[in-house]
Amino acid sequence: MKPNLFRTRISEEGLKTTRQREEVLNVFLNSSGHKSLAQIYAQVVKTNPKIGYTTVYRTLKLLTRLGLATQRKFADGEARYEPASEGSHHDHLICLDCGKIIEFEDPTLETLQNGIAQRHRFKISHHRMELYGRCEECNRKKRTGRRKS
Repeated sequence: MKPNLFRTRISEEGLKTTRQREEVLNVFLNSSGHKSLAQIYAQVVKTNPKIGYTTVYRTLKLLTRLGLATQRKFADGEARYEPASEGSHHDHLICLDCGKIIEFEDPTLETLQNGIAQRHRFKISHHRMELYGRCEECNRKKRTGRRKS
């Protein structure tokens, strides 16, 4: 997503582009993965300590409302944000031990889901797949820990 798209969408809503919103957007777009409000705020404060927690919260809510960010809540219930990617879709593998989130895309899986929907004459508007378990590193630690006992 480009900052120009943000400016366009925000003006369409009759809102103003402020320096603070731009700074939050910049940090958000340059962070990787799925960041919580607290994590984004911590990064924003490094660039501008005068920006408050509430400003970051409201800006993330605005980005979500404008379709520029996606809010995710995984099993732990904490809201995380990622930039919305137009026209593409990905799913998530979530480690229950360390919290690592792995994004994946699988065209075969998407085709299967669309086929199921067609068979049931169901029109999909969107979907979310989250698979929970243990990542490779946590599995390795668990196996190593058992051997030492």
